[in-house]
Amino acid sequence: QVQLVESGGALVQTGGSLRLSCAVSGRTSSNFVMGWFRQAPGKEREFVAAISRYGMNTYYGDSVRGRFIISRDNAKNTVYLQMNSLKPEDMAVYYCAASGAFWSANYHSRHGQYEYWGQGTQVTVSS
Repeated sequence: QVQLVESGGALVQTGGSLRLSCAVSGRTSSNFVMGWFRQAPGKEREFVAAISRYGMNTYYGDSVRGRFIISRDNAKNTVYLQMNSLKPEDMAVYYCAASGAFWSANYHSRHGQYEYWGQGTQVTVSS
C-alpha cells in the first residue's frame, strides 16, 4: 500500500518562504511521477507542480511558476516543494500526489490522473 505523508505546512508572512516535504512509503518513489496540488476553501483543487520519476522534467502552474521549485530525492523517497515569495493567495491545503503513468506535463497537471494522495498540509500566509 502506497502512503504519502506531507509535512512542513506553517504560518508564514507575505514574502516569506516555506519548504514542504512529502514522504513516500510502500513503494520506491522513483516508480512515480509526483505532483503537488492545493485547495483553498470554496475553490477547486489547483495544480501547483509536477516532477518526473528521476527529476529530469518539471512543470508548474501559472500562478507559481518562477516562485516555487519542485524537487525530489529518491534515495530518501521524498519530494519537496520550495515556496518563495509567498502571497496571501497561496494560502491553502497542499496535497502531494503520485502517478504511475509515464511523464507528460499536460497529463500530470490534472488531479484526476494521480492514483495516490496524501492527507494534506496547511499553508497560511499572513498579509
